[in-house]
Amino acid sequence: MPIHSFRPLTPAGRFTSLNKQTELSKERPLRALTEHKHKSGGRNCYGRLTSRHRGGGHKQLYRIIDFRRDILDLPAKVQALEYDPNRTSNIALIAYTNGEKRYIPAPKGLKVGDTIFASNKATTNDFTTGNNFPLSLIPPSTLVHCVELVPGRGAKVARAAGASLELVAVEGEKATLKMPSGELRTVNARCRATIGEIGNEDHNLQSLGKAGRKRWLGIRPTVRGMAMNPVDHPNGGGQGKSKGGGGRQHLVSPWGQLAKGYVTRRRSKPSNAQIIVHHNGRKPRGQK
Repeated sequence: MPIHSFRPLTPAGRFTSLNKQTELSKERPLRALTEHKHKSGGRNCYGRLTSRHRGGGHKQLYRIIDFRRDILDLPAKVQALEYDPNRTSNIALIAYTNGEKRYIPAPKGLKVGDTIFASNKATTNDFTTGNNFPLSLIPPSTLVHCVELVPGRGAKVARAAGASLELVAVEGEKATLKMPSGELRTVNARCRATIGEIGNEDHNLQSLGKAGRKRWLGIRPTVRGMAMNPVDHPNGGGQGKSKGGGGRQHLVSPWGQLAKGYVTRRRSKPSNAQIIVHHNGRKPRGQK
């Protein structure tokens, strides 16, 4: 749905533009597919702050999402499209013919009443939005989402609103995927993926309009390091407006790690071996 703006009757309304979604159900989520969600406020088990800017927010129920799609060769009918406070995408409630009900991330174009399924065999007409297959069966150049990285462990990639990957090629046991960043990566061809792209693609075009709406989401205020005192942040202090501790160093995080242009990804990360081309167009070290 298009972004909806409001008449400027209040200062907040003047700057607010939200994603109006009339197709979403107003019913409460299915109780059997929800569970309690504990709020940590950014604290660990010792009560120490480990994630800044978290706390407060509206109470939320966690919706149990089916990322495995392990009910095979049974058609499922879409019963409702619902809002999920735990993710940027909407979710779809589907009911299988055996009576089982599941929540899945709602693909773009999926409507109430549509029928989808997951299978390990496919024909030419089966590659429609919402159907789930192993990558080895999906034609190249198809847009997919909710992709597994290890067969059977559930979808890990392309689960946010508007996200999708392009299946570039399948060669033997390896499938090549093009990430939204431009990175080319190989995964096992037995990994499952869902056809299409995730819906609610206008999510990032919203303007919350006021600080209070950010607090409803459980996000606390963020203060620039340059506005702090020297004891509070490496970038703090200095005479007037100065960058990096009075101009004596590059911009860093509160713990002194370089904030601009510094590579933080571990070179020894095991999954690096699956990268063919990095997002910046470079090939991994050792490859020609």
